[in-house]
Amino acid sequence: MADPTVASRLDEVRDRIAKACAKAGRPEDAVKLVAVSKRIALPLVVEACLAGQWDLGENRIGEVVGRQPELDRLLTEAGLPAEKLRWHFIGHLQSNKAGKATGRFHLLHSVDSFKLAAKLARLAADADRTESVLVEVNISGEVQKQGLAPEEVSEAVGRIAALPGLDLRGLMGMARYGATENELRTSFASLRRIADRTRASAGLELPELSMGMSGDFEAAIAEGSTLVRIGGAVFGPRQNNPG
Repeated sequence: MADPTVASRLDEVRDRIAKACAKAGRPEDAVKLVAVSKRIALPLVVEACLAGQWDLGENRIGEVVGRQPELDRLLTEAGLPAEKLRWHFIGHLQSNKAGKATGRFHLLHSVDSFKLAAKLARLAADADRTESVLVEVNISGEVQKQGLAPEEVSEAVGRIAALPGLDLRGLMGMARYGATENELRTSFASLRRIADRTRASAGLELPELSMGMSGDFEAAIAEGSTLVRIGGAVFGPRQNNPG
């Protein structure tokens, strides 16, 4: 049997998202798919765009700086409108690399400190633009994971939301790799509750919840995710030296 194409994988993932939404009693358009294109050969990313997938996620600033203009070129050659792309940064962003990130992304998912938020805000304000961001929360409790501790979120969100130059859209979190279904649901539900409490205390909308990846996005949708970050289920195995 031939290997599945990017388009067929996308169809399968979209179907799974639709079924998860239906099971949770949510409209299908309540959840947006971010196809994680890190270390994926750009011709395969073009295939995803041909299939209507315009939200793409990357996690390394050093790589995306070169990949963005190259993908624009390939899309133009394919007769596709590169301006429809919406890039999402989903990896850890160091404060000293914030300057390379600003202005490049539709949404920064991983703002994990007030220091980073303040730097992004200054850079955005200096350039007379607004940076859309999510605050990352460490919902798994793992020491190797980035993000604010749950008890820090309410105060931090209030301070970050007040920064000029930023549009705080919501929260992001990751469950423990290899967690059971019950643990996944518990972790994702905890982020939803944190968001609910923070909306009430800070008086903010915070409409986005970025949670769920290839192995756990259905559990995330059941608990209220609005953005799922899916790579392997869309593109297949990653490459060490993508073109």
